[in-house]
Amino acid sequence: MGTGQGTALTAMQIPIRGVLFDKDGTLIDFQKSWGPVMRSLALRFADGEEAEALRLMIAAGYDPATDTYRSGSVAAAGTSVDLCDLWRPGLAPDRRAATIAEIDAHFARGAIDHAAPVCPLDAVFSVLEAEGLVLGVATNDATLSAELCLEALGVRHRLFSVHGWDSVASAKPAPDMVHAFCAAADLLPAEVAVVGDNLHDLHMAAAAGAGLKIGVLSGNSRREHLERHADIVIEDISCLPAVLSDRRRLAG
Repeated sequence: MGTGQGTALTAMQIPIRGVLFDKDGTLIDFQKSWGPVMRSLALRFADGEEAEALRLMIAAGYDPATDTYRSGSVAAAGTSVDLCDLWRPGLAPDRRAATIAEIDAHFARGAIDHAAPVCPLDAVFSVLEAEGLVLGVATNDATLSAELCLEALGVRHRLFSVHGWDSVASAKPAPDMVHAFCAAADLLPAEVAVVGDNLHDLHMAAAAGAGLKIGVLSGNSRREHLERHADIVIEDISCLPAVLSDRRRLAG
């Protein structure tokens, strides 16, 4: 557990009324969903040269030994802006903007073709909805790409709002997406549980004053990466209804 007992007890008295989910690694399987997309994008940036594409992927956080992307890496936690600046540093402003748009468009197409859920999302969302919780998504993906992904998974209608990096002034780990969700849903940050698989999700939650910080092990991070920064760590979001039910029971 992350904070002192007195703070935790005070927080326990505030009911959770909303849940804000990260997307990649939390709702969708990161490697199955983004592995092929990142590889095809790297090949595009490398003009089809396999060795250069691999170099770009490794720079973005790819580990060839495990065929996964590292926790906190640009691929796992960054935005299209971060990836552009990593792969094409020093571009003139107009060329940089065009490259960011190109990356976003590539990701939007990939969101439709490769999205693979970590568990039956609609079943989890329907249980949370039945408990009266407002659901949203906060992602460092672009908003359009996230919307297309969630539509393809058949769960967009369950979500009150979707916030991408381009919908707020500052992306994660800044608190902007939590604040945007709260403003849209008429919630206080202390009434929101933030759920994510990377430290930037938990840091965003802490910066915003979220009521509950929940780490999941379905993405790029291991338990030791998350547990010092989360109030609780769970295997994946299928465990979430029980966790929130226990919190309500303990709060009396």
